[in-house]
Amino acid sequence: MRALRDRFEAGVRAAVPGAVVHGAASPRLPNTSNLSCPGARSDHMLMALDARGIEVSAGAACASGAVEPSPVLAAMAVPRDVAVCALRVSLGRTTTPSDVDAAIAAFAECASLARGMTAAGAGAKP
Repeated sequence: MRALRDRFEAGVRAAVPGAVVHGAASPRLPNTSNLSCPGARSDHMLMALDARGIEVSAGAACASGAVEPSPVLAAMAVPRDVAVCALRVSLGRTTTPSDVDAAIAAFAECASLARGMTAAGAGAKP
């Protein structure tokens, strides 16, 4: 599981300019990754990834529906503009290397689309 998680994280970092893995230097679950693609808000990424069959979350399961960035990321001194782009990815016992490769490709494509959505909305008035 850890090898697949590490493969996923390395692949996203290589495919998505500026991608950040949160907590990579700390002990953590072998099947879970928390990462940000700065400039690609998590709500935009969620929609784009879901349309491609990739299920992720914008936070911990216990914080479902929360609008604010994770307090854990805030405690880790992750800047707000990066924290609002955070996604949690969990791998399961049936996850295969080809699933990971497909997810990496989807992340690259969706980050590009989401960054465009975020930039387009940056000047919009509420």
